[in-house]
Amino acid sequence: MDEHELLAGRFEEHRAHLKAVAYRMLGSLGEAEDAVQEAWLRLGRSDAGAVENLGGWLTTVVSRLCLDTLRSRATRREDPLETGFMPDPVVSREAVTDPEQQAMLADSVGLALMVVLESLSPAERLSFVLHDMFAVPFDEIAPMLEKSPAAVRQLASRARRRVQGRAPVPDPDLGAQRRVVDAFFAAARDGDFEALVSVLHPDIVLRSDGGAARPGRMLVINGARTVAGQALMFSGLSPFVHPALINGAAGVVVSANGRPMSVMAFTVTDGLIVSIDSIGDPDRLVSLDLAGIEADS
Repeated sequence: MDEHELLAGRFEEHRAHLKAVAYRMLGSLGEAEDAVQEAWLRLGRSDAGAVENLGGWLTTVVSRLCLDTLRSRATRREDPLETGFMPDPVVSREAVTDPEQQAMLADSVGLALMVVLESLSPAERLSFVLHDMFAVPFDEIAPMLEKSPAAVRQLASRARRRVQGRAPVPDPDLGAQRRVVDAFFAAARDGDFEALVSVLHPDIVLRSDGGAARPGRMLVINGARTVAGQALMFSGLSPFVHPALINGAAGVVVSANGRPMSVMAFTVTDGLIVSIDSIGDPDRLVSLDLAGIEADS
């Protein structure tokens, strides 16, 4: 085995971790993969033999690349980040066995949390993701942001307060989550408005990204009775609902004859649905790996 092959093998040992970092930073599966690939190219151009901690070096490179991407996004967008972008969902069958997907979904990084991360500034997001999700010390993050460790600590603290206030933690029992989601669709199918309301938190938030119909924005609906009324309008879709894991939590893919119509992620907390995040953008759905979801249900 030559030196290049040895280096490639060492890099592959870190790939899943690097993609997990990039996904949490960017919320885009494609951009996360691009950042990881660029890190590989930069490793090939560096004196890899002089790198003592390869994992730390690669994490720093990927983080800096993601920071550049986030800053570029911030200059391009006119809308507030929290209404401008629905992160890519990680969709899988009920049993996740792929190691890379498991790394991507560790620590219950639900789609609702990813939406909240979009509202953070690039510096806040980098500080929070690296420190709170990957235990990177503040003194290692500081040079990436050209700030002191104390300033980075403040950034992470500010981000943490925003996340804790707006990203509820899902119930740990996946089976219990699934029963609540099933009850939601059963009530919608039967046209039972009160049964729908009974499984929704009073302050539920429904976010929907339809793509070209509302370019660059998400439709946001609040309140149990309003969301229940919206759900009744789509009761005819019930036969096309296929159970799936969306970012490790109970969700569904709505598809017919192999054609995806939407992906819906549910956050169930204390037995009630507190948020629904739906992507119906045809262009984005085509880019997702939904193979086998419909066949399994």
